[in-house]
Amino acid sequence: MKLYWSSRSPFVRKVMAFAHECGVAARIECVPTLVAMTQPNADLLKINPTGKIPTLLLDDGSALYDSTVICEYLDSLHDGRKLFPESGLARWTALRRHALGNNLLDNLMLWRNESLRPQSQQSPETLAAFDLKVRNAVAALDREADTLTADPVGIGHVAIACALSYSDFRFAHLGWRRGNDRIAHWFDAFAQRPSMVNTAHVDQ
Repeated sequence: MKLYWSSRSPFVRKVMAFAHECGVAARIECVPTLVAMTQPNADLLKINPTGKIPTLLLDDGSALYDSTVICEYLDSLHDGRKLFPESGLARWTALRRHALGNNLLDNLMLWRNESLRPQSQQSPETLAAFDLKVRNAVAALDREADTLTADPVGIGHVAIACALSYSDFRFAHLGWRRGNDRIAHWFDAFAQRPSMVNTAHVDQ
């Protein structure tokens, strides 16, 4: 399998961290791929009509896209404990946590895109809204920290860790750890897992 990949993308990192957690990372070839909001990648568009990464090209020539779809596919490739629980409360808890982490990532990336516009074109109201949403999400994660620690690692854990690591990567000034000691403690421990160490962001 080939994964169209960038070391800067948190959604690519989510896929690769997930692949490490479920033991299939060695089956994936990473293909460095440059994408930008204003410069669509013509080669990628031939494979993924949205022009986004991550995109997973399967051995039969078909493609999967959207990080969540790719992660669930990878979870089908191994015989161990599934990181997408199959049923019951565990499944809905994992999916809810994943949604919280994924939406935090969405807001961080949209916030960054807005902040990279020329200052005269930036919307102070939009920037303030992103700041509020991000801080509110981190506070919710702080309330969730004890159960994250108690439960087996799943897709929610991976999404949350990748969102917080992206905050460190692009929003160090935010200081999200202040007042959120429980989730900070959880994240600092989770960040030592091989899945996170082996997928660290590199700004290149």
